Amino acid sequence: MSAVRKDLAFVVATVDRPSHLARLLASLEAQTLGPAEVIVVDAGATPVADICRPARPFSVRHLTCRPPSASRQRNAGIAAVAPDAAYIGFLDDDVLLEPGAVEAMMAFFDAAPADVGGAAFNMSNHPPLRAARWKSLALAGRMGIYSRQAGTVMKSGFQTMIGTVAETVRTGWLPSGAVVWRLEVLRRLAFDEWFSGYAYLEDLDFSYRAAKSWGLAVVAGARYSHHSQASSRLDARPFGVKEVENRLHFVRKNPELSVGLCRLALGLRMLMSFADGLAARDSGGFERARGNLNGLLRAGGGRRL
Repeated sequence: MSAVRKDLAFVVATVDRPSHLARLLASLEAQTLGPAEVIVVDAGATPVADICRPARPFSVRHLTCRPPSASRQRNAGIAAVAPDAAYIGFLDDDVLLEPGAVEAMMAFFDAAPADVGGAAFNMSNHPPLRAARWKSLALAGRMGIYSRQAGTVMKSGFQTMIGTVAETVRTGWLPSGAVVWRLEVLRRLAFDEWFSGYAYLEDLDFSYRAAKSWGLAVVAGARYSHHSQASSRLDARPFGVKEVENRLHFVRKNPELSVGLCRLALGLRMLMSFADGLAARDSGGFERARGNLNGLLRAGGGRRL
């Protein structure tokens, strides 16, 4: 590492993935430009303090925050960052920054207008869009359910995927897996701790609120890869429930969005999960659809199945 940005800090929320955390810190250390400090906010039972201890070009501090919640852990990390940080980034513990990523990100901010409040790194191994043919239908766009335009938030409260960008673009929301925010944004907004445990959509919720006052971007040259583990996710049925509950919570917080369209889109999401189960002969699709149905019944006061 040839230089450190004294005005940049990263917060890493981690849960029981010491090998992933070690790889992430190594990828940060290999950058041409690094942060002044990294705050590791740990909600796991597996010790990671030793991983944070070795001397590096930047400071690494280890905090404990339980029970696990990405929103709560990020808020705790923000509160712990040194007061001279003008930019605070968030990195999931299962990402790897490619060479020069932080330098490209900070070069973007140095040249960006003051109205840009947040920018995401560019995921180089983004998975393909599921059900792309159905989501790209003109009817879905006219109904406000989905859109062909990447990185937008529809009236249904569903967001379109951003994917890997060839050039830096403005967008309507940002994922939290690898992102940098100006401090002024984080002084006005906090992550909603209603999104507990596996905090599905907490990034959409935060960035959509930020986009009402600031511009958002994805920086093409600031590349990273994501290496998620299936074991870190919920089982299919509870995830199906959370899909519904968290989406409706997000939509109800923002009156310009439509609860009715959200319910319609969630119903279509349930049918897509069921179709996935049929096509792949996989119980996971059926269980996810069952979770979707239970979430919709619970939201409508019905009886769970």
